Amino acid sequence: MALVTHGDQKYQNSVKLAAANDWPGLSIEHRKFEAGRQATPVPICTELVMLLSGGGMVCRTGNGEVQKSLARPGMSYLVPVGTQESHLELSDRMECLHLYLPPALLDHSALADFGIDPAKVEIAYAHGLADQVLFHICSPLRDLLYRPRQPTDALFVKGIQVALAAHLLGNYTIDRWRAPDKLPSLDPRRLQRVLDYIEASLGSDIRLEDLAAQACLSPYHFSRLFREATGLSPHRYVTDRRVQAARHELAHDRLSLVEIALEFGFGSQANFTRVFRKAASLTPGQYRELCCGQADVKADRADTVFRRDCA
Repeated sequence: MALVTHGDQKYQNSVKLAAANDWPGLSIEHRKFEAGRQATPVPICTELVMLLSGGGMVCRTGNGEVQKSLARPGMSYLVPVGTQESHLELSDRMECLHLYLPPALLDHSALADFGIDPAKVEIAYAHGLADQVLFHICSPLRDLLYRPRQPTDALFVKGIQVALAAHLLGNYTIDRWRAPDKLPSLDPRRLQRVLDYIEASLGSDIRLEDLAAQACLSPYHFSRLFREATGLSPHRYVTDRRVQAARHELAHDRLSLVEIALEFGFGSQANFTRVFRKAASLTPGQYRELCCGQADVKADRADTVFRRDCA
C-alpha cells in the first residue's frame, strides 16, 4: 500500500516537479518554492526535506519551538509525524527533495532485534542539518524520478530506507539530537539585511565594505562571521547568487548573453562565460540550449542535473 502523505496540502506555494509514491514505506517529491509562507497541517508521516539549490532564511515554529536557520544546498530538515507546526516561511526561492517516511521508521520486531526500545524512539524536530552522510544516503533517490524504472529499483530503495532509518535513529531521536547551543554571532536580523542588500544589488559593484556596513561590523569581523553563518565567504556567496540568477534568466531565454552579463554584475560577456563555466561546467550558451531544448547534447550527469534545473 502506498504511503499517505501531506505534501500537496502543506506546500501550496510550490511547484511539484516530479514524484514517486509506489513504494510501501517511502514517497518522494521534488519541489520548487517561491519565497513566502507555507501551510502548516499536522504531518501524517515523518518528513525529511533536503535543500538541493537556492537558499535563504527558513523560519519555522513547531511544538512551541521557534527555529531560524540560513538554509544552503546540502542542508536537511526533519518534521516528525504529529508535529504541531504553526509557522513556516522561506525568505527566497528554493528547490527541495522531500522524503516521506512511515510514522514508525522500522517495525517493532526489527527495533527489538537491534536492542532498541520502541517506546523511546521519537524523531526530533531538527533544522539546518549540515549532515553530509544524511545527504549522500538520500540524494540518489532524486535520480529515480527522472529515469525509467528498473527491476532492481525496489531492492535499491529498500536498502536506502534501512540505511536512512539507522542513521536517523542513531543521530536524530529526541534524546540524541540537541540544537546548537551557540547561534552564529551574526544574528539572523543583521544577516537577513545583508542578504537582502545582495539580492537588490546583484547588478552593481558589491564591495565588502558595503556588506559589512549593512551588518554594522568591520570588514574583517564581518567576513569571519559571514562565513560562520553561511559556510561561504562573502565573495563566494555573491558569485553563487549571480550565477543562480543568471541560470534563471537563461532558462527563460529573454535577454542576450551580454545583457545578462551586465544585468547581474559580471561586467562583460567574457567574464560571465568564465565564471559560469567554472560554476556549472557548461558555458551560458550551452546551458541555454539545454534548457530551451535546442541542442542534442550527451546525457551525462551534468546534463541531467541542469535539465532538472530548467523544469
